[in-house]
Amino acid sequence: MGISDRPHDPAAWDGTNRTLDTPVSPDGRVVPGERHTIPAREGRAVHLNAGDRLFILNEQGHQVCDFFALAYTAPAEMLSMEHTRTALGKIHVGKGDTLVTNLRRPLIEIVEDTSPGVHDILVACCDHARYAQLGAEGYHDNCADNFRMALHAIGVTPTHVPSPFNIWMNVPVAEDGTFRWTPPASEAGDHVALKAKAPCICVMSACPQDMTPVNGNDTKPAPLIFWVENDEG
Repeated sequence: MGISDRPHDPAAWDGTNRTLDTPVSPDGRVVPGERHTIPAREGRAVHLNAGDRLFILNEQGHQVCDFFALAYTAPAEMLSMEHTRTALGKIHVGKGDTLVTNLRRPLIEIVEDTSPGVHDILVACCDHARYAQLGAEGYHDNCADNFRMALHAIGVTPTHVPSPFNIWMNVPVAEDGTFRWTPPASEAGDHVALKAKAPCICVMSACPQDMTPVNGNDTKPAPLIFWVENDEG
């Protein structure tokens, strides 16, 4: 049975990588200030308390981070780019903007951004079907599966795969409504800091896309670094 013929299970992945077996901790909680690596093509989940700040470092500069967040007490409430666009009245976000859930509640605030501030809130995350359309043969690592596996690794089952906040992804929109896939405007060492407005579980995927230039021209997917800070440390 082909993938298009299967009954849809939003929690089921189409292939696996180390995301499934290497959570940052059994429940996604980390020591404040302790740095963690998200290897290229993989994802990790982290638990944030209200007020915690999540720092994501683009060490090589060209790597996109697909970012997702779920309300801790009700995982069916998720960060929603559709609702965020409505709340903000724009298709680009930057420092000072608050991203909201599918219940229109504030969940994530962008509090720092050392890059030029070029990010995407329009495009769905890559998945098995997308790579098949692009001509990939066999299984290709993807952000949808990284999202599912990162959550499973800390004991959480997603109800669906939402559109992510594509940090550093550069998808310019023309006046006629068309858009292009272009390399990130970020540089090596750029970081963003995201503040949790409520307890949540955040998932970050070091996007495996290597068939379009969203991770740079003639570059390979690269690792990302993250850490959590709070008022105590």
